[in-house]
Amino acid sequence: QVQLVESGGGLVQAGGSLRLSCAASGRTFSTNTMAWFRQAPGKEREFVALSGWSGYRYYADSVKGRFTISRDNTKSTVYLQMNSLKPEDTAVYYCAIDREGRGNSRYEYNYWGQGTQVTVSS
Repeated sequence: QVQLVESGGGLVQAGGSLRLSCAASGRTFSTNTMAWFRQAPGKEREFVALSGWSGYRYYADSVKGRFTISRDNTKSTVYLQMNSLKPEDTAVYYCAIDREGRGNSRYEYNYWGQGTQVTVSS
């Protein structure tokens, strides 16, 4: 089994920054893809960013240029640096992990964290 624990959410004003962290433990695969998704009230869970084991990164258009995903494989941890936050970024942010090669669909990921709330005030 795989366990994921997110941290770093909170309340921030528009234009501010937050850094999310997600630590994985257990059977985290020899190589893996780690990703961030988010879900706003009344909306479906949507892709934010992913990082492959080799360092490949991919972003949703809505966050490109503002968010940066990074990872530390020695710590089995993925980070999401969020800058220039907007009220529409308000959501619960979820970390996900699965085998290397997964893409931007939530259905490709079998292991999820409990989520961390990010609230951006205008």
